[in-house]
Amino acid sequence: MRRILYCVTAILICELATAADADKYDLQYRFRKGEVLRTEVLQQVSVDVTIKDSNQTDETRSGSVKTWQIESADAGKITFVHSVESIKLWQKQQGKPEISYDSTSGDPPRSEYEAAAKSVGVPLTTFTIDVHGKILDRESAQPGSVAAHNDQILLLLPEKPVALGEYWTTPQDIDITLPQSGRKSIRTRQQCVMEKIEHGIAHIKVDSQVLTPIDDPQVEAQLIQRMSSGTVLFDIEAGRMVEQQMDVDRRIVGVSGPGSVMHYQGRFSEKTLPAEQQAKRAGTSRE
Repeated sequence: MRRILYCVTAILICELATAADADKYDLQYRFRKGEVLRTEVLQQVSVDVTIKDSNQTDETRSGSVKTWQIESADAGKITFVHSVESIKLWQKQQGKPEISYDSTSGDPPRSEYEAAAKSVGVPLTTFTIDVHGKILDRESAQPGSVAAHNDQILLLLPEKPVALGEYWTTPQDIDITLPQSGRKSIRTRQQCVMEKIEHGIAHIKVDSQVLTPIDDPQVEAQLIQRMSSGTVLFDIEAGRMVEQQMDVDRRIVGVSGPGSVMHYQGRFSEKTLPAEQQAKRAGTSRE
């Protein structure tokens, strides 16, 4: 009888473990050699600074079509060339005329946008990543560019299958440069949770968190744009990001002396272009 009970218990444990595994999802990036992936990127930033009775507001907008040419995808590694197919830039500073540039217009860029214009339509960086998005290697194709930095270009996915509501974190050290105190390393992390799955699309909530105690407004001001939070939509079967939106809305007191306040608002969004737009752009780029 004991032997029978032991076997029954073992079977139940095995079935429970199998059921638990079935409720977990293995999130991995999947690209094919020769594939070209295009995404539309939009970024908006508004910075409002008040110092006593004076107020200054600066606004910028940028839009671009980003292209990844997949060179290889095997042995758990993916190598692709990153380039920018087109850009639209706009800037407004209080008390100054608006300036803008559209690379598709054929008009020459203003001096402020010359460097950005030169980056359009040429290879910028070659990346090698693993299936979870970790950068294994990067090489800049542009002289003078800094390719060796710690910024991720993709959301880091968990190395093990995860269930709904399960968290994973990615640590990152961010170097801050200040005029008076030199360089300072700040410990941060990105916390992610898979909130829900709809029609095969995982909705992943992303939150950036600062771990190093900060009591310097200038340090906080430099960290602001790196501390956004939002949602990434990830196609589990296709193995790629469908859409993402990251937002930040923060006020910092004392950034420019006693009584000063900086209000920073930013939004970053990215969306993979539909197949028909991908094909249309591919045909246009070959002409």
